[in-house]
Amino acid sequence: MGGVRGLGRVPRGEAAGAARIVVTVVAAWQVALWLGADQPPVYAAVVPLVALRGDPVTALGASVQRSLGVVAGVLIGIAVVNLLRPSTAALAVVVALGLGVGMFLRASGGLNIQVAASSLLVFASASPDAYAWHRVWETVAGAVVTVGLAPLLWPPDPYRALAGIAEDCRVRVTRSLTGTAAVVGGEPGTARDNLALVREHAEAVHADAERAREAERAMRFNPLRRRHQEDVRVRARGIAAVDRAAGELVVLAGEVAAFAGREETAADLARARAPLAELAALVVRVVEDVLSGADPGPAAGAARAALAEYARTDSSPVAVALRRPFVRILEASSGG
Repeated sequence: MGGVRGLGRVPRGEAAGAARIVVTVVAAWQVALWLGADQPPVYAAVVPLVALRGDPVTALGASVQRSLGVVAGVLIGIAVVNLLRPSTAALAVVVALGLGVGMFLRASGGLNIQVAASSLLVFASASPDAYAWHRVWETVAGAVVTVGLAPLLWPPDPYRALAGIAEDCRVRVTRSLTGTAAVVGGEPGTARDNLALVREHAEAVHADAERAREAERAMRFNPLRRRHQEDVRVRARGIAAVDRAAGELVVLAGEVAAFAGREETAADLARARAPLAELAALVVRVVEDVLSGADPGPAAGAARAALAEYARTDSSPVAVALRRPFVRILEASSGG
C-alpha cells in the first residue's frame, strides 16, 4: 500500500516543469498555425517536449541544437534521396552521415542524434522536398517560442537549487573526512572500503559542481529571479572551491589505506588518530563556512593552528603524508 500511495505524490518542481511544457507546446502549435501551417504543426510542438528539461539555459541550448540538427538532417536526407535510390545501402549512408555530422553539432556535450533522425524521416517521406520545408520552419518556430517562454513560465529557482546542492556537498565532505579519520590504523579491508566510498563522494561533489554551474548560468536567462543573482554567485563560487578540494579527500583516504596493516607504520598511525580526528572536524567547519557564503577565515585559522601543532609534535613520514591533503584542502577551499 505504501508504494501505491507514493504514486500520488508528485514533486512540486516536476509539476511546474510539466505545466511549462504544456503551455509552451500549445503556444508553439498556435504560432505555427498563425504562420500558415496547412497541416497539423506537430514538429513545432515537439520542440518543447525535447528542449524543456530543467532550466532556461538547457532549453535554449537544446532548442538551438535541435534546430541545427533538423536543418543538417534535412539537407543530408534530400541529398541522399536525389543521388541514390531508396535501398539498404542508401539507408546506411543516411544514418552514417547523420551520426557523423551529429558528432560536430553536439547536444549537451554528447552525440546529437537529431541529425540522423531528421535525415531518416526525410528519406522515408513520399515527398521529401515538401516535408523538409515544413520540418525546418515549424521546428524553428517551435524553438523560438520555447526560448522566449521558458524563462517566464514558472522559472526554476537557482538559489533554492544551490542550497540543496551545497548541502549535498557538505554531507559528502563531512562523511569523507570523518570516515577516513575513523579508519586510521584499522584493518586494511576497512580502509579500502572507505577509499571506495570516498571516491564515490568525490565524484558526486564533481557532479554537484557541474549542476551549480548550470544553476548560475540559468540566472542570465531568468529575469524573475534576478534578486538572488549575487547570492547565487557566492554559493556557486563556494561549491566550486569545495569541488577543487574534493580530489584531496581521495588522496587522504588513499594514504590511510596504503599505510593500513603495515607493522612499521602501526605506531605512527596510533599517534595520528586523535590529531586527524580533530583536523577533520576543523576542516569540516571551514567547508561549511565556504558553502554557506560565510567568512571561512576564523575556521581556517583554527585548522592551520592544529596542523602546525601536529607538525610540531610528530614529524614522522607517515604524519607528513597524512597532513599534506589537509593543507591542500584548506588551500583549495578557503583560498590560501
